[in-house]
Formats: sequence, structure tokens, C-alpha cells
Amino acid sequence: MLKIGHEVVRPGPSLGDDEVTIQIPEELETTPGIPMNNREVDWYAREYPLESMNITERASREWANALRDVHAEMREIRKEHEKLNRALVMACRLTADLEPTAEPTGEDVTELIKGKAKELGFLEVGLTNFDHRYTYSSKKDKTTYFPTIICLAYEQDFEPTQTIPSVDAEIVHSSTYRTEGAAALELGNFIRGLGYHAQVTGSGDSPGPYIPMFVEAGLGQLGACGYLLTPHVGSRCRLVSVTTDANVTYDKPVDYGIHAFCQVCVNRCPGRALMRDKIWWRGLEKNKLYFKRCRPVMARYLGCGVCMKVCPVQKYGLKNVMEHYAETGQVLGKGTHDLEGYSLDGKGYFGPGELPAFDRDFFNMPHGDEFEWAFEEFKSKARSDGGVVTDELISEFKDQMNRSLSRETSDQLAMMDQDADYI
Repeated sequence: MLKIGHEVVRPGPSLGDDEVTIQIPEELETTPGIPMNNREVDWYAREYPLESMNITERASREWANALRDVHAEMREIRKEHEKLNRALVMACRLTADLEPTAEPTGEDVTELIKGKAKELGFLEVGLTNFDHRYTYSSKKDKTTYFPTIICLAYEQDFEPTQTIPSVDAEIVHSSTYRTEGAAALELGNFIRGLGYHAQVTGSGDSPGPYIPMFVEAGLGQLGACGYLLTPHVGSRCRLVSVTTDANVTYDKPVDYGIHAFCQVCVNRCPGRALMRDKIWWRGLEKNKLYFKRCRPVMARYLGCGVCMKVCPVQKYGLKNVMEHYAETGQVLGKGTHDLEGYSLDGKGYFGPGELPAFDRDFFNMPHGDEFEWAFEEFKSKARSDGGVVTDELISEFKDQMNRSLSRETSDQLAMMDQDADYI
């Protein structure tokens, strides 16, 4: 039996559940939160501010959507989700300007907010400072975010998630986003009823990368897959937030023992897109996802999600995983078909130690935004013609640029409308 270093006590997953105590073995102890160099984070935020990959990698986004839409059922799922989610995003955006419906009493309302969040079905809730360093460039100066962010995680149903990659898993993925979006709107109404502002950031319309703030609020730690791993369900949840000026007490980051643990997802990634060793990236120490090896697999295999499926915390819960590790020194489920097995359409089944093979061309995809990719295509075709730039090639390039200019946007709602037009 390994020596226990510390215990973490968390509320149960559902309203009314008993608290859960998780024992973290001493050898897995690292640090609460994310190792961070604040000077570097400040510098990157100032000199190279973040932007949504929906904008910076628009070319590959459209390429991936086109590939997925060849699958008729997936096309209908995406169309339906964007139709339904658009109304939610619009409603969430309006909350930035809504005034409170009561006068505040001045009391600390932390527990009232957490209790209401649990009542609405949220799995995890925590509060911390809204860190503007993670705001996307396209969101800055367009929306006012209140000083506190309420970090919320909503559980994705277990059974369909275990069928990843599949149509059923994509259906529950989309529906969970919509369910949590509606619940977050209700939480916003509740907070305004306490006398405070509450701005809901709709699912698919986030102000920036959530995870550093969610870690700071104690909801989990960064897994080797780059996702937030929450204590009850790992990455099998969807995230949304509410910013507010309510009188609250902030939570603190927690050492769940995850930084020095597991890496089953790294071993099982079909595209070999996960890095085994941590690196420093924009001032944070993390396992960095290799986007160019991830997107092609997601595009061709129903959204993939294998890294979620094979996560032992997702499947068994951190309490059980840590108890097993303390008793045996082994990761629960590692090396078993129950945890690690998955199938890819046209490739077959892959058990522990088995990975699919892809040729080099499989990972070729557009990169950058539409304008960058159009220019790269123009140069490539000119080179293949011996450096001769024909009138036909110029005309083709001009048409592509005009199409891109006609639908240029940095707004998520407009992107939804444009995607609907492409189908």
C-alpha cells in the first residue's frame, strides 16, 4: 500500500449526494493548478493575444466539416445542433446587458450560487477571478466580462460516450452543450434575482480558453490529453461559464495527483497527436496537443474522441482510480480491452498496444485562414506549372478570394449561418 500524501474532499456529483473523499498517493503529488510563469503569460497576452482556432484555422475547419458532412447522419446532426444552439448563443449574448431584478443584500452568495448550479444539474461548480489574458482577440472590446467567472461542468451521458467514435457519441456531445447552455441561462436569472449582473457565455461562444480558469477554480487538472480532468468523470463533461459581479468567495486550485499520472490517452491516440512530455507553452507547462495530427482523424472518424473514451477517470472516477493505484501501483483498467479498445470505421478494432496506420497523405489538410490557404494553393499550382502564372490561375485565385471576403467574419453566430449555407 502506497503512502497517502493528502486527501481531497469534493461535493458528490449530483445534488444531495454525499461528499467524496479522494486519497492522493504521495508519489503522485505535484502542485495545485497549472505550473505557470506569469511574466511569460503576460507577455504573450500582450504581444501575441489568443484567437479562436475557428478563425485562425478556418480553412481546416471548413475542410473537416466538408469531410464529416459526407456522412449523411453526421451532416444532419451538425445542422440540427447549429440550428438549436444558435438560439441559445443569441440568448446568452443578451445577458451581458441585463440588469439585476432585485437589490443585493450584501451577503456572500457563494453557497447560494453553488447550490442552484447543482440543482440545475451541473456536475462541478467553482468560482475564481476572470483572467482577461485568456480572452480571444475577436472578443476584446466587444463584450464586457464581469470580474468573477463561475466555472461550470455538465456531465455527458456515460453509455453513448463509451461507443466513441460513433454517431451516438456525437449526438450526446452536441445535446450536452445545449442542455448546459439552457441551465446556465437559468443560473444567470437566479443570480440577477440576488441583485447582481450575470453574463452567460454560451456553449460554442466562449470568451477564450476556459481550462486555466477552471483549474484555478478547483474543478480539475490538466490531463495529458490537454483536457480538463474533473474528479468524478474526467473529461466526460462539457464546460460553460457565467461572469458576475456578485459578492462571492473564490475557490482554490487542487492537486488531484493527475500531473504525474496515467497517460493512457497518449498511448492510445489514433493520430499520435498527444505529447508524452510536458513543454512550456505561452507561459504554461502542459502536454501539448499536436493539432495537425488530431484534426484529420477527427474529421474522418466521427469526431474521434478516443482520448476521452480511454481515460480511466472518465470511466471509473478518480476515487476508484486512486484507490486502485494506492493498493497496486497500477492504473485501473490500463492494458485491458474494457478501457483501451476502440474501433475505427473501415480500419477495424484496436485493442491494447494496437494502433491504426495511416499514410502520409492522410494528414495533409488546409492550414491557416481562408486567405492564407488560397494563397498557398495559388503558389502550389503555379510551381506545378513550372512557375507560369496563367490568366486562368489568376482568375481562379481571384474568385476564391472574393468568396472568402464575402463571408469573412470573426463572429461565431455568423460562422454558423455560413456553414448552413455550405451544406
